[in-house]
Amino acid sequence: MITENLEYNTTREKLVIREYGRNIQKLISFAKTIEDRDERTRFCHFIIQIMGQAHGHKEGGDVKRKLWDHMHIIANFELDVDAPYPLPSYEEFVAKPEPLPYSDSPLKYRQYGKNITRIIEKAIEFEEGEQKQALIKIIANHLKKLYLNWNRESVSDELIDKHLQDLSDGKLSIPEDVTLNSTSEILARTKRKKPAKQQGDSRHRSQRSDNRSRNSNDSRQKKTYFRQNRNQQQ
Repeated sequence: MITENLEYNTTREKLVIREYGRNIQKLISFAKTIEDRDERTRFCHFIIQIMGQAHGHKEGGDVKRKLWDHMHIIANFELDVDAPYPLPSYEEFVAKPEPLPYSDSPLKYRQYGKNITRIIEKAIEFEEGEQKQALIKIIANHLKKLYLNWNRESVSDELIDKHLQDLSDGKLSIPEDVTLNSTSEILARTKRKKPAKQQGDSRHRSQRSDNRSRNSNDSRQKKTYFRQNRNQQQ
């Protein structure tokens, strides 16, 4: 057996971006060897078309730019062409993003989260009036909903009012003439729906059951038909 010309992946050049395959990478490597800049640029435009067609990319500025960036990455940033977009640099490619700042301030009530405290801070800035009273009622109902998500038992409006005062440093409280939504009403609204997958499985099971029932009926009808014919022949 002749094995001298066989290539194995262990001996080949490592794929830089696997989704484009080895042939695209070979074309890009060949493009780097073209001496004429204009011809090299035209050949790279041809490679970009193949890259887009091979993966069904739709036409668009962002998509085209991504393809050009990927081509330069595969070429190890050694491709000197007249590209329609600014060429990415190796430094930009390997640069690590700045760490995101995380708030480490303690929460008085973890079940309410951080966003509700920001909403309460904004509500404090409102001028006294009907709009502020309506906002307080919305916040209080939302606190009650979040509390019931954490503990699905009945919760009193007095407890929600106490938590609201604690979160607002005593600057907000539920007006005496305001009644919050009942626990049963909130639980009914937030009742979990059956996941889509379970609904799909239930629908498929129902279809299979219908098919089995239909096949069973067909089978009984066939047996009855053959039995009647046999009786008639006898």
